[in-house]
Amino acid sequence: MVVKTVLITGGAQRLGAVLSRCFAQAGWQVWCHYQHSGAAAEALRAELAEHGQQLNTVQAELADETQRQQMMDHIVATTGPLHCLVNNASSFEPDTAKDFNIQAARQQLEVNLLAPMALTAAMARSIPADDTSGERSVIHVLDQKVFNLNPDYFSYTSSKLALERLVALQAQALAPQLRVCGVAPGLMFVSGPQTQANFEQASRINLLRRPIDPAQVAASCLFLATNPCVTGITLTVDNGQHLLPLPRDVMFVVQDLQKGVA
Repeated sequence: MVVKTVLITGGAQRLGAVLSRCFAQAGWQVWCHYQHSGAAAEALRAELAEHGQQLNTVQAELADETQRQQMMDHIVATTGPLHCLVNNASSFEPDTAKDFNIQAARQQLEVNLLAPMALTAAMARSIPADDTSGERSVIHVLDQKVFNLNPDYFSYTSSKLALERLVALQAQALAPQLRVCGVAPGLMFVSGPQTQANFEQASRINLLRRPIDPAQVAASCLFLATNPCVTGITLTVDNGQHLLPLPRDVMFVVQDLQKGVA
């Protein structure tokens, strides 16, 4: 029996760690990418090993094309072509359309858009031309903001909008060897300048009025990775958050409410 392999970028913390556990518990051999979170990655490897589950760690700066390619070459040389790539890592920094730092914006575009493009292309090149089984896939982790626009986090949102459009474009371009899908979660963790009190309120601003369970986001990624009939689509896993338009990012809306502004 062939053990399937998956690379999860930013796989050591937050949603990435949940994804790593989900795939490992389902019997996949996980490659957990990290940049600075080596200790967390090693702790996760040891945790899963205690349960007989496989996780390898690999370090790379995703904004560096040489390091991206070296990482992919190392994985293919060690365990063969990937069965799944989950582009989870992202750079999330505040800026606006009028006032933003061009270098910081380029960094976000490099990590959030160009790295997923480059890693997907490298994966596609490694797959045998006659492998049309539908078992190999790429999953881009997006954000419900791509379907529910507001102007905050302008460069981040721009990069995720472009990546969402790539789901269908790459699915067309890389078939039949590779399926490409997206998952668009809502608010799952305390983010940026957000406080825990803000999160507790903001995480319930969705149709189901409850926090989004990261385990369900991970389960959705696993479903897409294992269903050979699905490609070119994005699942919103956000408790309906994308159906509640807001003038600003939800954390700022709650912040204003707490101050009595709105």
